[in-house]
Amino acid sequence: MSKRYLRGVASLLLALAIFFGGGESALAQNATIEELIVTNSSTDLLLFLTVNNAFTKQMEEGIRNGIPVTFSFYVKLEHKRMWMNQEFVSLQFDHTLSYDTLKEEYSIVRSELPGQTFRTKTLGEAKKAMAQLNGPPISPLKLLQPEAGYLLRVKARLAEKTLPLYFHHVIPFWSLWDFETEWYTVEFRY
Repeated sequence: MSKRYLRGVASLLLALAIFFGGGESALAQNATIEELIVTNSSTDLLLFLTVNNAFTKQMEEGIRNGIPVTFSFYVKLEHKRMWMNQEFVSLQFDHTLSYDTLKEEYSIVRSELPGQTFRTKTLGEAKKAMAQLNGPPISPLKLLQPEAGYLLRVKARLAEKTLPLYFHHVIPFWSLWDFETEWYTVEFRY
């Protein structure tokens, strides 16, 4: 094959990637955690956070076409030590969003609220519910040492996707949905 032909094919593939969402993948890849708050109830350490820029137009279209999406939130609580921190809590919370085309309804299942399904008719409300952790317990307060230093680290990512066999060929830009935030850390004393 000639170099001219290969350049033409490469240019065509690049143009298709940009046309089918290559420009928007950068938005999802720049997902950030905002409003990260660590607080407590009378018995537990609680976490609140919001993920921004997690959805692209392609993801929204895929959701409307019945493709479920799962966000995973990773939480680590470490006791701050002079030489090396000691991790004593490691949690994962999963949020799964799906759309029922017959009912025209979005459903969100959140692992931190077992047995409860949030349902809404609007994609905006569904996206908000997907991208927030609203006070799941991280650790019982009785396990924390008074006046000790702690680090709470959190990260969010679009969970591994499992499409039915050969579906990856129908949705060629599936990998553009990927996002993963950096680790965000809050340091506090109890």
